[in-house]
Amino acid sequence: MRALYDSKSKTISDRGVKAILSDSEKWKSWLLVEAELAKAQAEEGFIPEWAAEGIRQACRLENLDLEEMERIKKKIGHGFVPFLKVLLKACPEESGRYLHYGVTTQNIQQTSQLYQMKKVHHIFLRMCGEILENLSALAVKHKGTVMPGRTHGKHAVPITYGYKVSVWISELLNAAERMEECEKRVFQVMMGGAVGSFNAMGEAGIRVQGRVAESLGMYSMPVPSRSISSHKEEYIMNLALLCNVCHKMAEEVYYTGMEEFGEVSEAFQEGTVGSSTMPQKINPKLAKGMIANSQKLYSMVSLGLFSSVRMFEGDSSSYMLYDGMLEEALELTAEVLMRMEELTRTIHVNQDRMYENAWKNRGLDNSEWVMMNVAAKTGKDRAHELMYEKAMKVELEGCDYLSVLLEDDFLTGLFTGQELEAMIRPENYVGCGAKLAETMAEKAAEKAKRLKEER
Repeated sequence: MRALYDSKSKTISDRGVKAILSDSEKWKSWLLVEAELAKAQAEEGFIPEWAAEGIRQACRLENLDLEEMERIKKKIGHGFVPFLKVLLKACPEESGRYLHYGVTTQNIQQTSQLYQMKKVHHIFLRMCGEILENLSALAVKHKGTVMPGRTHGKHAVPITYGYKVSVWISELLNAAERMEECEKRVFQVMMGGAVGSFNAMGEAGIRVQGRVAESLGMYSMPVPSRSISSHKEEYIMNLALLCNVCHKMAEEVYYTGMEEFGEVSEAFQEGTVGSSTMPQKINPKLAKGMIANSQKLYSMVSLGLFSSVRMFEGDSSSYMLYDGMLEEALELTAEVLMRMEELTRTIHVNQDRMYENAWKNRGLDNSEWVMMNVAAKTGKDRAHELMYEKAMKVELEGCDYLSVLLEDDFLTGLFTGQELEAMIRPENYVGCGAKLAETMAEKAAEKAKRLKEER
């Protein structure tokens, strides 16, 4: 794989993605598409049935002389013609006359690649299901775990860790939904010939393309133009958005795992070495791999957009670029999802440190809650002015927040000291965090079950 970081964890599995993207599987998919093409053409009366059967029997990898294919490739410099030449030799002589009839190289290669992508796509969705299952458990377990909410890099109001996980779940559900919805546009069969207008097969070609699509469990490309790349670009974008969700989670784990925060950490196995020179180092190997591979994937989105606007009816400078980009995008995404599944399954949450951080400002983070209680008696504007004055005194003079509240006769006239003390405790002002965590955990579990069962 061309991903930036390969996992060092023995627990990570790519679920078979690497095997699907191997050369042997690529050749098998070419053979499958050629066989299905011949079968569909025979069913439409475009070629004889005996010819299609001869081609079908020949379309097995063990029938190909792969060494000869490599020799021809070095001689002529074409990636697909050598394959056709050795396949032709494997066919009965008369059947071979009808091999690759009325189509062009990109028809077979693109259809085959999208067929392989569909297999990987199903693995990705199952992996999304596993991640959602892990996040569901995490959200429920920590629905009431208090921690600081942060905006602009500073403390805002308290939240629960379960609420934070509910945000991740919401974004991942959207990403998985986008992946599912794009299937009918992305996984399309094209059999339109040299320019996509079925010049060689005529109207029979439209029906042939439909038959091939049905047999492969794919969709028929409405206009099989070789210059259309938007469906491939859409898939790369969807992969980027999926990885972007994982990237966001990884960034939060990466930074809140720093000693200064100490709120979460990746699982650590004895024997893992973080540095060649610093013996104490335990690095976030899962998070950093997700961050790096996601960033590399993003660069392909703009590259694809520029490449997809080549003029006229076909240009190999575009679709050859996409061939490589699609494969690499799949590899990068596999690396990200592999790590995210392990991270969400094994992450350690330091509940005590989270609460300690939430109480770091000694209740100042609950100023909004105190203000809302005051506002109920005096109105919002006056309450905001009063509480701003108190907050600034704490910030600028280093005073204790509760002491500042208790020394104000106006506030103590409205509330008892016990009430004011309760108002500034972080656990008393986490909103609907626990409820949202429960709701999204349930949705994640339901989606996870469906994704794992259907794929």
